[in-house]
Amino acid sequence: MTPEDTIQLYKTVFGSEDGKRILDDMGVRFCEHSTTFSADPCETAYREGQRTVLLFIRSMLRDRKQLEDMTQDE
Repeated sequence: MTPEDTIQLYKTVFGSEDGKRILDDMGVRFCEHSTTFSADPCETAYREGQRTVLLFIRSMLRDRKQLEDMTQDE
């Protein structure tokens, strides 16, 4: 599968109305627009990891920079 195919799959899955609702829910659950800070550094790292996955999905839907990064890694 090419990077272009991968991006198209993300757009198909998360571009639907249901996909958009899921992303909005994930945004709330995984601190997309709020702090991930906790007094426990391990908890902060865990939350930031969740947030990073969400941000990755959003970047796949938003622009071609992710495609360029994926192509360079191959």
